[in-house]
Amino acid sequence: MIDKDLLDILACPACKGDVELKEKKLVCIECGRRYPLRDDIPVMLIDEAEVSEDTP
Repeated sequence: MIDKDLLDILACPACKGDVELKEKKLVCIECGRRYPLRDDIPVMLIDEAEVSEDTP
């Protein structure tokens, strides 16, 4: 999976909020966008993010 040091420096490209690993996705704790992992590499592209209905 993702190294903790890498996880500590990653931020959501949309709102610059912190992200955490949940169910093999990086989830922004500010806006709720979920970024996929492909071969354990985070895909931190806004267009690739899953957005929930209550995400601003």
